[in-house]
Amino acid sequence: MSKERNAESKFKEVQEAYEVLKDPEKRATYDRLGRDYRPGQQFRPPPDWEQHFGHSGSQRFTDLNGFSDFFSSLFGAAGGPGAGGPSGFAPNGGGFGRRQAEADAGVVEVTVEEAFSGTKRRVAINEGGRSRQVDVQIPAGIADGQALRIGGGPGHPALIFRIKVLSHPLYVLNGKDVQIELPLAPWEAALGAKVAVPTLGGTVELTIPPGAQSGQKLRLRGRGMPASPNGDQLVIIKLVTPAADTAASREAYERMKRELRFDPRAGWP
Repeated sequence: MSKERNAESKFKEVQEAYEVLKDPEKRATYDRLGRDYRPGQQFRPPPDWEQHFGHSGSQRFTDLNGFSDFFSSLFGAAGGPGAGGPSGFAPNGGGFGRRQAEADAGVVEVTVEEAFSGTKRRVAINEGGRSRQVDVQIPAGIADGQALRIGGGPGHPALIFRIKVLSHPLYVLNGKDVQIELPLAPWEAALGAKVAVPTLGGTVELTIPPGAQSGQKLRLRGRGMPASPNGDQLVIIKLVTPAADTAASREAYERMKRELRFDPRAGWP
């Protein structure tokens, strides 16, 4: 009932602290993994996770329940005595016992730009012959094939949405890195240049070193997908040769041929 702007987040922190502190085993796990977890990143459990808690926890989930993403991915959104979280946690001291039921809710398609910045989708699902709308929050930095888990509780299965990142005419995703091809004129590659290069976060200026070759890769650090740390953008140089379709352009090529005496196949057997 509080009117404070951040009342909801504070209440979640209080719930989270209570659930952790009242159980020594959970407290130890929470202390080991820390609070630097970021939504959307893959959760990698410690080596003895299965021994302690009864399942591997290796699937790539982003949990969108009321608790913080980190806490929910560990213990589920246990709302109090007798409540079962989406990870199957039973707060009666049983640790990770029965895993909460899950339902495959289908595929959610997003563009590369939406995967970079995050977005929201309203998705129609069918449950028991009834159709209903579900809002799916897509976190920034989501990866192709990643699963989003929504809801879940006593008598209600968690909904599992799979993310499909659509292909893009310019950007190609490679994990958290982004690749693009950069067309260059022969003189830009030979002499060097400063070129405006698009990235998902905005245009940046890239320095092309003299003597750049087709296929050479230049790296824009931190300009890839949001992560911890961020991915990079790899810029692949692609030389584009002007057409000799006028008398002047043909003469220019003839002059280059005479004066440069360049043999691209020098050194071949």
